[in-house]
Order: sequence, then C-alpha cells, then structure tokens
Amino acid sequence: MSRLCCCFQRSKVNDGAENSTKVNGTRAENKASKNVKTGVSADEGKRDKQSQSPLLVELFTSQGCSSCPPVELEFARLGQGQATDIAGDVPVIALAYHVEYWNHLGWRDPFGSAAWTLRQKAYGEALEQDTIYTPEIVVQGGAHCVGNKTDAVASLIKAAPRFPSPDVQHVSFELPTPSSIQVSLTLSYKRKVDKQDLDVMVAIYQNGQVTDCTAGENRGKLLTNEFVVRGLEKACTLHDWPAKKPITGQVRFKLWDGFVRAKCGLVVFLQNSTTLEIQGAERVELPESIESMVPNADVEAAPSDDLFT
Repeated sequence: MSRLCCCFQRSKVNDGAENSTKVNGTRAENKASKNVKTGVSADEGKRDKQSQSPLLVELFTSQGCSSCPPVELEFARLGQGQATDIAGDVPVIALAYHVEYWNHLGWRDPFGSAAWTLRQKAYGEALEQDTIYTPEIVVQGGAHCVGNKTDAVASLIKAAPRFPSPDVQHVSFELPTPSSIQVSLTLSYKRKVDKQDLDVMVAIYQNGQVTDCTAGENRGKLLTNEFVVRGLEKACTLHDWPAKKPITGQVRFKLWDGFVRAKCGLVVFLQNSTTLEIQGAERVELPESIESMVPNADVEAAPSDDLFT
C-alpha cells in the first residue's frame, strides 16, 4: 500500500454504516464545488449583515494516514486565524474528527472513533460522494474537498454561504458524576426557522495534543493535533421557531484522562437535520471555575457510536 493511501484509497460511503443508502456521484475531487440547498430564501441567503459571522470548517483525519499530518498543520493555522492566505478575512471555526478506519495500517489513533466515521459517512451521502477519504475538509456542511488542496479549500471558504451566529447568552456547567460534565445553554437565533429542522449541536474539543507515533505510516513522527473533537451532542431541535425566541438545551460529555480546561473549548452550531448544512456557529470558552469542579478523570472519552445512525 502506497504512503498516500489515505488520500487515494478510500472507504466506501455505505460500508459498515447502519441504515446507510447507496450514494451516487463522481469522485470527491470532482464534487468539491457542490453545495446543498439552504432552508432559506435567496434574498435571506445573501451575506448582508453576516459578513463577520464565522464559517464552520470540519476536518476528517487520522494519525494512521501519512497524508494527514501536513494538512493538520495548515488546519491548525486556519482554526487559529493565522491562515489568511487560505481564508482571507473570513473568520473560521475549526473542528477535527479522527476516524478509525485506518487503524488497520498498524497504528491505532488515540482520538479515533466510529462515531466520527459515521458523521463523515452522513456527509458523504448528503454531498453525493461515492467514497469517504482522509484528509477531507467539509465547509459549512455543504461542500467538500481533499484537505491538501489549499486552493480548493480557499475556494470553498470564499463561496460558502454565511449565516448569523447563534447568540449564546448563558452557559452553566455541572458535574453529575466525577467522570462527566453537563452543559446547559440558553441562546437565540436571529432568523425564523421555517420549513426545516435545525439541530442545535454542541462539540467539545481539545487543543495542544502531541503524540509519539511508533507504528504505521507515520512511524517515527511526532504528531501534533489541534481542535480535536472529544464529544458531540445534540442539545435540541428547532422547528417552526420564531426569530430571537430563547432556546434552551442541555448536553453531557464524558471526561477523559488529563482533561485540562485551558486546552479545551466548546462550539455551538446549528445544522439542518436533512441536508446537514451548517447555518451558524459560535465558539464558547470554558470558564476558569471549571478547574475547581473537575477532578483528574481516569476514563477516556468514548463518543457514542449511535450519534448518526
């Protein structure tokens, strides 16, 4: 197997996914410019008053893929607001999902999860891909391209529809058990949600991860990973929801060994439950007070594999 296998030898979209339907379409590279339809009118979809709203850019990656480490470095710059050569003046929120289907190459990705593979397959169906692959970039849930094609990433960011960010007004935290954290949110959205369902999703991510890779395609490399998604949960679903009406929701995340508040953050985003288009995202910092609440957890994060079945 060649050292670029992760980019060019791809897993079928419907392999191993429950309730998955067969996808028709051309190869990923030829579908990079595809955008799914929005749930708003053409006039509402214009970028007026949303020019400063961030885009959600998601990366599907693996420590077992030799093509991923260089993309991870560029993705970190993108999420940190340093990749103006790619994003221009568009603010970006980054989330990286580590899939597990390259573990058979000899290295088990410590952040890999079947739940993230299922999320990628859901995008594969929505975007009419015939395969899934790493490293894959998905912009606003509506278009994808190979992650190492920076010109294509830049084009997708430039062309992506902009939506107002959810206004996160209040966030509170509890520890229902020593190994989990509960997040309660109050937010609002500037637009009326009509003729579609929007899921209010909350992701918890971890920065500053360094791994000494001792096997597989990246053997001997020191791998750095940023914006690593450790949990993703749905807080609620909006249906026929008036603009600016308060929204409340609650999610619970499992903690992991070595949890450090300063290295973590939350992302709240609205996602069309049918098309998977992202219609607004916002980053939320974890307050310092959490440090006194959270003990050193002795369990690893284990995202539920039924999130996208």
